[in-house]
Amino acid sequence: MDHGWMLLAAAVAMVPSDAGSDASQVPYPEGFRRWAHVKSQLVTPENPRAGRFVGLHHVYANAQALEGYESGRFPDGAVIVFDLLDVHTGKGTTDEGPRKFTDVMLKDSRRFAGTGGWGYQEFEGPARERKLDAEKAAACSACHARLAPDDHVISTFRE
Repeated sequence: MDHGWMLLAAAVAMVPSDAGSDASQVPYPEGFRRWAHVKSQLVTPENPRAGRFVGLHHVYANAQALEGYESGRFPDGAVIVFDLLDVHTGKGTTDEGPRKFTDVMLKDSRRFAGTGGWGYQEFEGPARERKLDAEKAAACSACHARLAPDDHVISTFRE
C-alpha cells in the first residue's frame, strides 16, 4: 500500500522552516479531472495517522507530469494534483462526497529553484480558497526534498 498521502499530510502540517516558493504563483489547475488518473486511495478513520486526510484520494497528472512518471524526471510545466474528497458510506457502497481540498505541485525550475523546482499550493473545498502561504509551501518542499532521487514526487503511476 502506498502511504504517499501520509507524507503529504506531514508536508502540509509541518511548521515552516525557511523561505521557499511563492505559493501565490501556483494556479488552480482548471480541468484537471480530464487529465490522466495516476491512482486512488481510500483512507478511513481507523487509520491512526489519517487526521484531516480521511476520505477518497485521487492523483492526476497533466501530459508533462506523465512524461515525468515515465522517465523519473519531471519537465517544467508538469502539474500533479492530489484531490481529496469526503465519502459517504451506507447500504454496502461508498460514494464520493464534497471536495475537502486540492493540493497542487507545479514544476518550474526557474521560478521555484529554491524548492527543487516545484511550487506548492492547497485549495480548500469547492470555493478554491488558497490555503498555503509561501512559508507553508516551503514546509511542503522540505518534506518532498527527501524524495530528491524521485524528483521530489511521492506518488507513483499505477499501471
